[in-house]
Amino acid sequence: MARVLVYGGCGALGRTVVSSFKRANFSVISVDFSSNDEANSNVILVPGEGFEPTYNKVNAALTGAKLDAIFNVAGGWAGGNLHDAKLIHNVDLMWSQSVHSSVVTAAIAASHLKEGGIVTLTGAAAATGPTPGMLAYGMAKASVHHLVKSAAAPGSGLPENAKINAILPITLDTPMNRKFNPDADYSTWTPLSEIAEKFLAWATGKETPENGSLVKIQTEDNKTYWIPV
Repeated sequence: MARVLVYGGCGALGRTVVSSFKRANFSVISVDFSSNDEANSNVILVPGEGFEPTYNKVNAALTGAKLDAIFNVAGGWAGGNLHDAKLIHNVDLMWSQSVHSSVVTAAIAASHLKEGGIVTLTGAAAATGPTPGMLAYGMAKASVHHLVKSAAAPGSGLPENAKINAILPITLDTPMNRKFNPDADYSTWTPLSEIAEKFLAWATGKETPENGSLVKIQTEDNKTYWIPV
């Protein structure tokens, strides 16, 4: 049975991804701060336990067959410019949620991904340019983009013929986003099922992006486009 790891498997997108792979008869490992009962197994993280202990916990849990694919959909958002009272706090938070989790994912891939497997991280379309009103978020996501480019280069340590990429969403259609944006144009928001279906295609060797790709996800009039940037 093919195996996939979903880092962030208890968030709105993570749960959708886990469900999609389960329906396709994958063995699914969820990594998050709580358990996803639909997954075959869970690695439960502890808030504040630290970067290295988190890596050690995930690494120790991965016994048995190599993974066919790894998808990191963990992360969060924080706004604020240089005057924001929470700037330092938000930089630390965004670094932990996006950069630390992405580095753990890439390092796990180096040891536990099959040759020819795929690993996908989550960047942000906004972070391809300046983000003055959300400095912490933009800095963290730009670092994820850099990690993808570096890990795709020769000598990075990824298994032979493995591919790494990042999705760069604009706005995802999640219950939380709808709660805080009740008057938004939802026809421009990307359904979570669209991403889960694309991940499944990639994991089975279909429509796989080039190694090192940053793929913007843009939805217009309820139609979603996947655009390499």
